[in-house]
Amino acid sequence: MDEWGFTLEHNRSSIDYFEVSEIRETPQTIQQRKGCEPIAALTAYDYPMAKLLDAAGVPLLLVGDSLGMVVLGYPDTTHVTLDEMEHHVRAVARSKPRGLIIADLPFKSYETSQQALSSAQRLIDAGAEGVKAEGGLVILSQVESIISAGIPFLGHIGMLPQSVVEEGGYKVKGCDSVQEEELLADALALDQAGAFGLVLELVNAHVATEITDKVGIPTIGIGSGIGCDGQILVTTDLLGTSPDFIPKHVQPEQLLRDRMIGMLRVWKESLTNRKQ
Repeated sequence: MDEWGFTLEHNRSSIDYFEVSEIRETPQTIQQRKGCEPIAALTAYDYPMAKLLDAAGVPLLLVGDSLGMVVLGYPDTTHVTLDEMEHHVRAVARSKPRGLIIADLPFKSYETSQQALSSAQRLIDAGAEGVKAEGGLVILSQVESIISAGIPFLGHIGMLPQSVVEEGGYKVKGCDSVQEEELLADALALDQAGAFGLVLELVNAHVATEITDKVGIPTIGIGSGIGCDGQILVTTDLLGTSPDFIPKHVQPEQLLRDRMIGMLRVWKESLTNRKQ
């Protein structure tokens, strides 16, 4: 069961690929879910996982720079390059999912408005249908440059993984009045700039609900309580296959990594048994 109270159920022996809507998601269809239907968003880093998320009908697929930690083995997201993001976006895009493909602009790839637009265009050319960057007012000129070029933009405020080294860890935001005011100002600025949605990561649940009520765009929380318009998770956390650490706001029904290791061991032992 996760922070929204959802529990995964496995009542079907196979996946019916034909029950999923054929309608392609757009920033507009994501926006229309605000206040009407919870927005489910998950990360995708490669072709096979994108195909599975598509079969499950997930409307928003994020090619997140979290791939640096769960796929590439980096200690944090600050080591991910634009070339690496481009590579993984192309892999996800080849699956042609119905869900909207959004890609993270990696660390140091949007320092100026010109660089932000250039980096965003590279990810769009690779197959992304929009981009996400971390920050609010501090990157507003970059955001405006991206949106003015016709590229859909998803905001991200609260705990910013690309600032984890600078801040010395992952910390909940909005726990005092100053942070609350700053987060609300960031959210309203991104809304006014034309972002189609807003990720709230590790934001105090009360503050996340307040932001959700005050902005006209959907909020998608991660570790930010149930007051948001939707939730985004790292897929390997949800499935229990993340190799090292699974955050406390995710409670997988089972750790599939343990089951996978067991299957691999059984296979290895079967080879030995054949020789006896």
